[in-house]
Amino acid sequence: MNLDELTQRLHRIRDTNDWRQFHSPKNLAMAASVEMAELVEIFQWKTEEQSRRLPPDELAHAGQEVGDIVLYLLLMCSELGLDMDEVVRAKLADSERRFSK
Repeated sequence: MNLDELTQRLHRIRDTNDWRQFHSPKNLAMAASVEMAELVEIFQWKTEEQSRRLPPDELAHAGQEVGDIVLYLLLMCSELGLDMDEVVRAKLADSERRFSK
């Protein structure tokens, strides 16, 4: 996944539709949270086993919600001047240091 290319494509959509005015970090965080809630709703009331074996339509829906979340986070990184690759790698390294035996 080329994050720079994805971010450029997102910016084209944003700019074509004059949406930057709405893309404050606060609004992007809230939008990502809403999409996460939509993802959670897919799993509500399912057993652990059912959650691992979603029917094709629900699996596709889950994928759409994951995509929405990632795209909002890419936009947030852009607005805050963060490099997503760097922040994810730094967090992973921190988790490895803290939790690897």
